Amino acid sequence: MPCYSLRNIIKYPRAVLRTILVVANNIYCVPTYLVWMFLLLPLRKVHETYYYRIEGILFHWLLANVSMWSWTAGYEVVEMGDDITTAFDKRTLVLANHQSTSDVPLLMAAFNAKKGILPNIMWIMDRLFKYTNFGAVSLVHQDFFIASGKKNREKSLQQLKSHIQQCYVPRKRKWMVLFPEGGFLRKRKEVSQRFAEKNNLPVLNNVTLPRVGAMKAIMDMLGAPSDMNVCSSTASSATCSTTNPTTQCGGGCGSAVAQDAVKQSDSNSSTIITSKAITKEDDDCDTCKDASYAMLNGQSGGCLEYVLDITIAYPQGTPLDLPNIVHGLRDPCQTFLFYKLYHSSEVPRESESLTQWLYNRFYEKEKLLEEFYRTGSWPASCCTIPPTVVHQDLLRFLLIHLFFITSTYVHLQLIVMLIQYTNVMYVYMLS
Repeated sequence: MPCYSLRNIIKYPRAVLRTILVVANNIYCVPTYLVWMFLLLPLRKVHETYYYRIEGILFHWLLANVSMWSWTAGYEVVEMGDDITTAFDKRTLVLANHQSTSDVPLLMAAFNAKKGILPNIMWIMDRLFKYTNFGAVSLVHQDFFIASGKKNREKSLQQLKSHIQQCYVPRKRKWMVLFPEGGFLRKRKEVSQRFAEKNNLPVLNNVTLPRVGAMKAIMDMLGAPSDMNVCSSTASSATCSTTNPTTQCGGGCGSAVAQDAVKQSDSNSSTIITSKAITKEDDDCDTCKDASYAMLNGQSGGCLEYVLDITIAYPQGTPLDLPNIVHGLRDPCQTFLFYKLYHSSEVPRESESLTQWLYNRFYEKEKLLEEFYRTGSWPASCCTIPPTVVHQDLLRFLLIHLFFITSTYVHLQLIVMLIQYTNVMYVYMLS
């Protein structure tokens, strides 16, 4: 009882202190990143590859700071499902359900512990994010800001294609993160359910029906026709076959829950997606319908190799949010990330088939989340990797903070020297 009372006493002062520290963290980290990128601009002219390699490291360190916020608040990330190590250094499209503003920070925490992902990642996010404190960082890193709304849809998809060709590929980015639902669950749930009822589709409660246009645009730019070999020279046919969801997880992704979802969508006519069910007003898949399949620079190595499907599950279905991560008032908890890895050759390219494939993934998510929220556990048969807590490195966090604090001091001294020099020159010119 005394311990509980003490915890309550320090709870709110701790939240105030955390908020101050997070704000300070932003003040000395974000500007420092931007100043370094500005000072290194001459390197970009001389050797662009080295410039973006350094940028990737600094970007990773920034996101490590965000990872530290949730970790120090006691919000752990638990991974399970398929083994995704084969995709770490490969071009991979990450698909995730979207419930709240904490989804991205928790994904950052998961990716932070894995070598080489965050320096070479591209986030696809709503353009409103451009106006946040991290917006300038994302612009320098060349993430993509997508515009929501029907009137912006086609233009935005064409811009995404151009961005992939002009930024993602030349920078040799590997992972690309997309939230196909196009918004938070609480905001899209009602619209999604109305659309499902209108088109005789399953009504979903834990996820919403995805929008296919952005994924179609990505597959058009980075995919290859199904009759071509999309594996790079380093990926053998054995590797491709072992990532097949029907052969992993000891029945793996073909587990009872996943199979039920697929069978439902395959055998029940109410879940088959047809061109009549998806109209241009309701979804955006057909806006990319006529785009040609591209082998970028004529090389198969430029193609997408994997699609990683992540199901994010919060305790009792109550998601965290960014304020929780900042002040830490909510009790410590675990957020689960369930992985399913597909080789890109398993993903259809044709518009209607791709729509069906993506819808099936979200039907599976619905079943998995329904089971998890009901029982508090995941089907054991569908996990190659058992539930594993993502561990963070405290010493590394401290060294990163030391770098940013030292850099801030150096940059401030440079600014002071520049101001003094300007004043001296001004006085000299006047005399």
